Amino acid sequence: MRPALLLAALLSMPAGALAQSATTAPDHPVATSVPAAADADVASIDAIIGALYAVISGPVGQARDWNRLRSLFIPGARMMPIGERADGSAGIRLLAVNDYVAMSGPLLVERGFRERELARRTERFAHLAHVFSTYEGTVAAGGAPIRGINSIQLMHDGKRWWIVSLAWEPETARQPLPQAYLPDDTATR
Repeated sequence: MRPALLLAALLSMPAGALAQSATTAPDHPVATSVPAAADADVASIDAIIGALYAVISGPVGQARDWNRLRSLFIPGARMMPIGERADGSAGIRLLAVNDYVAMSGPLLVERGFRERELARRTERFAHLAHVFSTYEGTVAAGGAPIRGINSIQLMHDGKRWWIVSLAWEPETARQPLPQAYLPDDTATR
């Protein structure tokens, strides 16, 4: 099928059918199973964002519930840390959820880590939502808090919310968080 016809066919499908094909079709390139999500975790944008922050947070030695994390993301979703390289240019890593778990999971347990949302901006149209979530993270072993922005794309399939992609970038001395993305009480930190 030609790309233009494929795009037209995909766009003519109802949103629920697209979500179903992405999560259940055996011949779909990203078809995999994900653990069932708790209804309370995916019932609203607030709920899924809250679950995302909760699942990666915990004290030293506490195992994280990685199946809970996996249940929030649509199969094929990407987690993408963005940051400055030593030469000042920007780089990005494209990770599947399981890649993130393998890379970060042991460190989160070893060092302890808590992350919380400081502020949020949400844009929504029909089944699509984009959330800019300002975060603050702290490592149990000490050190200054880490702040930055999580850019989260979500879709609702008619039954629940799914995280489609999560990109984040930490604040740096050269790139401080703009006041527009901070609540008034954290602007001077």
